[in-house]
Amino acid sequence: MCNSIKTISRVKSGELSFCTNCKSFHLIFNNLFFALTKKELKRLKSYVDGIEVEYWEHKYACANMERKIPIPSNQENLIMMFNRQEITELQTLLSFTDKKSQKKDVLLGLDDIDYNLILN
Repeated sequence: MCNSIKTISRVKSGELSFCTNCKSFHLIFNNLFFALTKKELKRLKSYVDGIEVEYWEHKYACANMERKIPIPSNQENLIMMFNRQEITELQTLLSFTDKKSQKKDVLLGLDDIDYNLILN
């Protein structure tokens, strides 16, 4: 594990950091960990920003699963599945250009509350 890690961005479900020793970005999101080069990070950000959430939610509308938005990997048989809230968090995590806006106190939105409301 690297000793010189600086946190770049953080959200409820993850963190993006940079190791100054090995010059790699570490993306931790839920139970996933990625060690990325700068080029790989840019490609991931570009891909995540271009995801059409509505298309995937409509395509898998009848599927009996919570996560309907796929992100493929280089490994042919490995596809990571996300829901709308996770994609939004991942997009926020990967848009780390404005450090001042990340330090402000922000009110919680409805998507930030992970609770299944059951009306009787």
